[in-house]
Amino acid sequence: MTSTLIVGAGSAGCVLAARLSADPARSVRVIEAGPAFPTRGELPSELLDPRHLPVGPESRLVWRYSGNLVRGKLIGGSGAINGSYFIRPPAADFAAWSAVAGPRWSFDSVLPVFCDLEDDKDFGEEPGHGIGGPIPISRTRDFTTFSAEFARRCEVAGFTEIPDLNTPTTDGFGRVPLTVSNGRRSGPAVTHLYPAMERPNLTVTGDTMVTRLLLRGTRVIGVEWARGRERGRTCADQTVLCAGAVESAALLIRSGIGPEPLLRSLGVPIVRPAPVGAWCADHPEIGVEFPGEPGEAAVPLEYVLEVDDLELRPYTQMFTPGLRRVGVALMHPESTGELTLVSTDPTVPAHVDQRYLRGERDRARLRAGVALTADLFGRRIGPVDDTWLHANLGTSQHLSGTCRMGYAHDERAVVDEQGRVHGIEALTVADLSVVPVPLRRGPQATTVMLAASIADHMVV
Repeated sequence: MTSTLIVGAGSAGCVLAARLSADPARSVRVIEAGPAFPTRGELPSELLDPRHLPVGPESRLVWRYSGNLVRGKLIGGSGAINGSYFIRPPAADFAAWSAVAGPRWSFDSVLPVFCDLEDDKDFGEEPGHGIGGPIPISRTRDFTTFSAEFARRCEVAGFTEIPDLNTPTTDGFGRVPLTVSNGRRSGPAVTHLYPAMERPNLTVTGDTMVTRLLLRGTRVIGVEWARGRERGRTCADQTVLCAGAVESAALLIRSGIGPEPLLRSLGVPIVRPAPVGAWCADHPEIGVEFPGEPGEAAVPLEYVLEVDDLELRPYTQMFTPGLRRVGVALMHPESTGELTLVSTDPTVPAHVDQRYLRGERDRARLRAGVALTADLFGRRIGPVDDTWLHANLGTSQHLSGTCRMGYAHDERAVVDEQGRVHGIEALTVADLSVVPVPLRRGPQATTVMLAASIADHMVV
């Protein structure tokens, strides 16, 4: 029997599998819905090129959901296809997190975990940073013309340049910390899972969809899965969901753990009523475009400007031919969304209603960000009314909070401070779905920290 079964070989699953399998007495099995390339050498070249985002309509390496939401569907998950952005959230986010989920998620508690993970090539010797960890972190030195122009305009406008965005300072512009080493993307599969793959107690199986949890009463004893026409079961002493904010929530609901009205409408026997899918959050993003010349190939973001709860992103790539884009992202929205299922068929995508722009404050903040972008580049944009906002609205692809962390008496909580599902034995969720507050930074750094922290607790 497997000691620990991990569902999903994405960013969190890679970290968890590597840390747990370091104990030779623990057998670890990972089941991944997408392809699991056996060795790093067999990874397609585009997955190692940080300038390339393999998420277009032709990509077979992503899950696709309503609202143009995509998530990585392969070994390494979204960390294998993203822009390599690796910025820690500010201390205020962890203060809010620990207020609803316990002191182990305070900034002082998680900082050593971040440091242990990092090999910061620029600031590793500085206090509050890490050197020698598995994740290489560097910042671009040879900028594209557009990135350099953006930085110059920020300086002229009076914004402060922040040498290191992984410090507690929150307002200003600076170079993006990147998980890039020797010009190659270094996602969690590369930094964590592949170095552990030769361990005899670690098994990784790809192209296998986990369809339902197996329960004996309120105790999870394993999972059911499908691989092509093959169907099977895998049993384990404990199961950890690392399938991401959409698929971890969907799996709970299909297994009878979710909102009671939804379970009844789907005809799913109720195992445990829980607010799965409610109060989820993402970062709405407005694309501000204007004419520009094609530039050099580069990572998508080399600089960002952060102003309170706004992040301005000068993308190096052209999403529309002949047009440069600055993304205006609202990093602390008031509006929350909801994830639901329309079918118990695991091949039918979950429905995610982001409910963006429902709050007047959120619309006002995005209008302010668009106005700031217009001022920076000396251009007239508008009128920026609600119709314009909706027409230019997108997502940052940062969905979180579908299985929120919190105390047992919290009506919004699905898991406790260690990721254990309330009222269910031998089941943990350890991915971005458990984060109970909006994060003011992109979530990749938080995801690996979260997985490492939960793994360290599990091995104690």
